[in-house]
Amino acid sequence: MSESPVRLLIADDHPVVRDGIRGLFGGEPGFEVVGEAGDGARAVELARVLEPDVVLMDLRMPGTGGVAAIRELVRLGVPSRVLVLTTYATDSDVGPAVEAGATGYLLKDALPEELMRAVRMAARGESVLSPTVATRLLGRVRSPGTPLSDRELEILRLIARGSTNREAAACLFISEATVKTHVLHVYGKLGVNDRAAAVAEGFRRGLLTPEDD
Repeated sequence: MSESPVRLLIADDHPVVRDGIRGLFGGEPGFEVVGEAGDGARAVELARVLEPDVVLMDLRMPGTGGVAAIRELVRLGVPSRVLVLTTYATDSDVGPAVEAGATGYLLKDALPEELMRAVRMAARGESVLSPTVATRLLGRVRSPGTPLSDRELEILRLIARGSTNREAAACLFISEATVKTHVLHVYGKLGVNDRAAAVAEGFRRGLLTPEDD
């Protein structure tokens, strides 16, 4: 007795991308594309009705994005597995998607056979990550963030308030060169490259509170 095909819902705001994915899976006997959505809200609506085995979910879509849609599917208890399929592999995209409840995370440059294998794995409830994403997550696990020193935390709070290096130096009674060194250490420990990203990561990790900005 043959296995039932994996029932698939495609959520992507680009019609050309949806057409390509539908064409790929539509020609394979082990899959059935049961619906398409152009945004996260529609994906949630269709997933509730159709209960596909797997939702292929883009992240950045107009209106309701992929992460919000994943959270809503989990909240509603929809049994479908969500496999993120996106062009973005930054920590700010990967982390929230995985934390929201995505079963897997794949990039759009994946080969067709990799995508099909990933969908089968997701349908079985197995986690699947593209090599790029796996490397990033592993790096975060291995060094989840060396704690900031008290001085570095002071610097981060001043950055969040919009202080320049010179203003931070005057506030803390240290040299501007010392501030620059601390800023670089903050960047390194938070895994960021600029002040805005440092502040965003500081809030994400709970190092900063709304009172700090």
